Amino acid sequence: MRRARIAPSLLSCDLSRLREEIASVEAAGADLLHLDVMDGVFVPNLTFGPVLCAAARRVTGLPIEAHLMVADADSLIEPFVRAGATHVSVHVEALIHLHRTLDRIRELGASPGIAVNPTTSLATLDEVLPHVDFVLAMTVDPGFGGQRFIAATRDKLARLAALRDERAPHLQLAVDGGVDADNASGLRSLGIDVLVAGTAVFAAADRLQAIRALRGEES
Repeated sequence: MRRARIAPSLLSCDLSRLREEIASVEAAGADLLHLDVMDGVFVPNLTFGPVLCAAARRVTGLPIEAHLMVADADSLIEPFVRAGATHVSVHVEALIHLHRTLDRIRELGASPGIAVNPTTSLATLDEVLPHVDFVLAMTVDPGFGGQRFIAATRDKLARLAALRDERAPHLQLAVDGGVDADNASGLRSLGIDVLVAGTAVFAAADRLQAIRALRGEES
C-alpha cells in the first residue's frame, strides 16, 4: 500500500484566519495545499483567484495545487503560477486544446495535471497521459465542499490505477471529494497517492489526528 500524501483543501478553512489555518495543517503534517478555483460557470459556485494563492504562498513553503474548475483555464494558468502555484490541474471536460494547455503549464515551471469528473470516461485520458504528472479524479460532482463520496467511483479509481500501472507508472493519482477517515484506507489500497480533504481536516478538533487517520497511521 502506498503512503498517501495529504492535501487539505483551503475551501474548507476559515479564510479570515488564513495564516493560522495554513500553519495549523502544516504543523499537523500536510504535504501540500489544495485550492479549489471555481468560476460560477463550469461549476455552480464562485470561490477565489490568484490573490488568495499569493497570500497562501507568503505564509507557507508547502507545494500549492491550483485546481482550475473553470471554463477558461488558459487565461488563469499564468496568473496562478506567478502567484505561487506549483501544481496546476485543468479539467478534460473544459478544454479543447489540452496538449497546448498542459505544455503551457510545464513551460511556466509548474507541474501539470488533468482532472476528470465522476461520469467522464477514462478514455478521454488516452492522449494526454504522456503530458501530465498527475491525474485528479473527482469523487463528487465538483462545485461545493462537504459532499458525500460517490461510492460508484471506486471501480473507476481501480481502473485508473491499473491504467497508470500499465501505461504511465510515473503518474501520481489524486482523489478529491468526500475523502474522510472512513474511506481513506480503501483509497490507499487502490494505489491512490494523494488524498484531497477539506472538511475531514479543517472541521476536525485535532488536525494532527485527522491527517494521521487519513494516512492510516496509528495515533
